[in-house]
Amino acid sequence: MAQEQAPPCGGAVIAQGTVGHVIDANTFTLDDGREVRLAAIEVPPLAAGAAPGGAAAKAALDDALIGDDAVVLRGAQGEMLAAGFARVADRVGGRACAAELLRSEDAARRAKLGLWADPYYEVLAAAAPTDVLARRGRFALVEGQVVSVRESGATLYVNFGRHWSEDFSVTVQKRNERNFAAAGLDVKALAGRLVRVRGVIEQRGARGSPSIEAQRPEQIETAGLENR
Repeated sequence: MAQEQAPPCGGAVIAQGTVGHVIDANTFTLDDGREVRLAAIEVPPLAAGAAPGGAAAKAALDDALIGDDAVVLRGAQGEMLAAGFARVADRVGGRACAAELLRSEDAARRAKLGLWADPYYEVLAAAAPTDVLARRGRFALVEGQVVSVRESGATLYVNFGRHWSEDFSVTVQKRNERNFAAAGLDVKALAGRLVRVRGVIEQRGARGSPSIEAQRPEQIETAGLENR
């Protein structure tokens, strides 16, 4: 008999009990007081002035957990992504797990479910750096064609424009390059390719060019983008 393969995003029951209270779109308590936080997904906060959709995402998690006695994190995460009320985070448990979660996210995005019905959550165009910089300090998805990949000191710069002081870029620390290569992603070979990257938008340099630091290979998508 063939041994059953474990799902790429785990599958172990990390907590059992009755859900007591949903705090926000990825945090809830059990009836014994333990707090559970869903990993690998990015959800809008409830704070005033934050990204839109926090209350709707919290309600979606509440609906997903109604009547659950055994809490399995991968189930709740998958439901939130499939319903469009969460995005895959920039920290996931490996590239195989990320691929599974990204499929759910992509299907919800294409169908404009949940948060994806709001223009705020559209994938940002790397060719419009001013729009990208407007999301400084917030999590976002940015997509565009890579113009060049350059090295400077301990950093690789994945450039989406010819003016490094103005255009969007992705930075990868050279000490992390081997981790990207081990995951099948050659950072230096990204020039000319269509790429989607996720993470927190940062302001780089005195003139304020927008940037995302990619610390993990699962932050960068290339597969299937050119064939859309």
